Amino acid sequence: MRTQVVRQAHERGYFGVAKTEAMVKKDFWFKGLREKVEHVVSNCLGCILAERKLGKQEGYVNPLDKGDTPLDTYHIDHVGPMIATKKRYAHIFVVVDAFTKFTWLYPTRSTDTADVIDRLKKQAAVLGNPRRIISDRGTAFTSNAFQEYCEEENIKHLLVTTGAPRGKGQVERVNRTLIPLLTKLTAPKPDDWYKHVDQVQKYLNSTLNRSTGKTPFQLLVGVEMQTKEDPQIRKLVEEEWVVEFEEQRRELREDAKKKIAATQGENRRHYNKRRKGAKQYLSGELVAIKRTQFGPGLKLGGRFLGPYRIVRAMRNDRYIVEKVGEHEGPKRSSTTADFMKPWVINAESDASDDSEIEGNI
Repeated sequence: MRTQVVRQAHERGYFGVAKTEAMVKKDFWFKGLREKVEHVVSNCLGCILAERKLGKQEGYVNPLDKGDTPLDTYHIDHVGPMIATKKRYAHIFVVVDAFTKFTWLYPTRSTDTADVIDRLKKQAAVLGNPRRIISDRGTAFTSNAFQEYCEEENIKHLLVTTGAPRGKGQVERVNRTLIPLLTKLTAPKPDDWYKHVDQVQKYLNSTLNRSTGKTPFQLLVGVEMQTKEDPQIRKLVEEEWVVEFEEQRRELREDAKKKIAATQGENRRHYNKRRKGAKQYLSGELVAIKRTQFGPGLKLGGRFLGPYRIVRAMRNDRYIVEKVGEHEGPKRSSTTADFMKPWVINAESDASDDSEIEGNI
């Protein structure tokens, strides 16, 4: 009866451990009361699904190796939907070179896979294919057609974890700059935004980047971009000048690689101050996963969904999970340790306690 008494007291208002213990003590007392309360509260399914995780967030930042050459890794994403234009453009397809930070912006009419492949093929006709592409799990990037394109072109495609935008931080930073710039340039005619995309792209690629200390154009090409504000351009007409140009470009890239590593180290230190080591889960364990999408009428829905069973553990505290039973949520998804809770916390208890927990599951 101990578990039932504690559970009834807790469910009067789904109180925390201290308040639940106080309510039980008004009428009952037994040895090990505090431990029993902690066990019941930590295994309350209503609390698991409705409350956010407390304390430091789990998991440390794991920066990607950007390599030491341009055009090795692309980050891609869509911005939009924007205000529809006369040409029916509604989105911007963004491609960012991970090493130089060079950015390409392509107005598109949709986020279909066909539009994405078309833009990548046109870019590859000039610059060739990257070794690796990193994207979110948008339908354009998870379709069979896109996977086939990557396999045919010998491109490694990496998908970031659902609901964890830090995995595509490169393109997210561009998006934060892109929208304010277009807003200012298009006033008072916001439906003409596509006319200013080229101007924004030029601005992004000719501005010093904090991580590299160089402009993306200079790192990619080796010279500063010629603009209306700076009409002077160096012309390489002699062989000695070409050799010097190649040497300068190599030194610029070595310097950029060091600065990128230093910036990543600084970002890691600041980020990890607010984090703690992630809890390690095993295949087969039951967990609750964080709700990452809130549609109409779901603001009061639980913050977590479950139960889910861990199918496979991956690198950097990521997991593949699948739904157990019939309840709200995707059948199969990927998530991270900081978006997960144990469904039931193992604790020493008598046989009646175990039967109660199994009944709840």
